[in-house]
Amino acid sequence: MRFTRWDYVAFPFLAAAGIGVFYGAIRLVGYFGLGVIGLVIVFIVIRMDLEKDGPSGVDPSGIAEQFKARDRMSRAEKAGLFAEQRMRLQPQFVALVVGTGFMILGFGMHFLL
Repeated sequence: MRFTRWDYVAFPFLAAAGIGVFYGAIRLVGYFGLGVIGLVIVFIVIRMDLEKDGPSGVDPSGIAEQFKARDRMSRAEKAGLFAEQRMRLQPQFVALVVGTGFMILGFGMHFLL
């Protein structure tokens, strides 16, 4: 995905806000708490990724109906569904990277210090 002019303008402000949130989290919950927060973020993102086609754990007939309905979709409907799913991937990826970073820094610094 290409960066736009808006992305280059917003990045310093978002980076400063991210550093502020990171520092506040360290002061509030410590390194171990930061690792736990990262673990919770990663768990939520993975759960959202697993349930992108619908809730899991439902009876198999519901999932089979969903796939049959997807087969009956027109090309435009399939393209719309694919675009919607692709649009959700970028924020999920960012959250996954942030959660992983919190886990690595939090648990790593907790056990090193």
